[in-house]
Amino acid sequence: MLLNLPATPIVFFGGKGGVGKTTLAAAFALHSAEQGARTLLVSTDPAHSAGDMLEVPLGDETSEVLPGLHAVEIDPEAEAERYIADVKERVRQVASPRILDEVEREIDLARSSPGAEEAALLDRFAELMRTAGGTYDRVVFDTAPTGHTVRLLSLPELMSRWIDGLVSRRRKVRSLGRMWRNVAGAAAGTAGREEDPVLDALEERQARFRAAREIVTDPKRTAFTFVLTPERLPILETRKAAAALERSRIPVAAVIVNRVLPPDARGAFLTRRREREARYLDDIDRELAAYPRVRVPLFDSDVQGVEGLRRVIAALEDGA
Repeated sequence: MLLNLPATPIVFFGGKGGVGKTTLAAAFALHSAEQGARTLLVSTDPAHSAGDMLEVPLGDETSEVLPGLHAVEIDPEAEAERYIADVKERVRQVASPRILDEVEREIDLARSSPGAEEAALLDRFAELMRTAGGTYDRVVFDTAPTGHTVRLLSLPELMSRWIDGLVSRRRKVRSLGRMWRNVAGAAAGTAGREEDPVLDALEERQARFRAAREIVTDPKRTAFTFVLTPERLPILETRKAAAALERSRIPVAAVIVNRVLPPDARGAFLTRRREREARYLDDIDRELAAYPRVRVPLFDSDVQGVEGLRRVIAALEDGA
């Protein structure tokens, strides 16, 4: 793979908004495909610029962009709506008509609660991550801005604990129900396993979150690459986000410093910019010394289409 960049089956690209995550993720995915790996590029950034970068229309369904390269753009709001619809369908299987309307109102309220979109996205992430090593050799995620992504990748641990509690309580309720029916002399529940769609759904989600947690914390399967520019705020945000991911035991594999002024840029204005930039590059080398670092220059034109991405790939191969 490219210099100092991970070769794991799953690679996340993240960073502050506007630093070039989509460009770098798309270039990495293109290089992966051109090296013979069946590659899927997944965009979860609400800006949905992956399709613009590749100059092809993308949507919620996976489509082939080039030989060996597939791509999909995920809409977090649409995922949340699908997630809520699935919850409602499961509830309808067990809730009495008398309380169904009230339960559905509560579910609709939950749709607008903090974390609803992240939980829905995590479900889709888990589904796509399972394709790495099977349908695809590599899955590359172009993620939303840093804070959102850190919360999302920390969710498997948090949600696993929450789901574990729900499953435990649901099993206790079932056990108490069986005891009551036995005491009352009811025949129901004495033969075989009772159907419980709610418990089935909880256990299925429990297994999914545990699997997602195992995948995102396994350095042999997953790596996170930060993209930043040599400026104060991206450096601060990257340092905090890297520490947060390390606390969640999510492996950070590399840092790409994007839009570095090329040495042949001339003029008084650019000289002053380069002096300031040099200080920030020193800060990056010092504060993010634990991670391999690659520099990508600022190009003299917009990066667009496959040929533009190949310029980025060449810079990644030469970066140091």
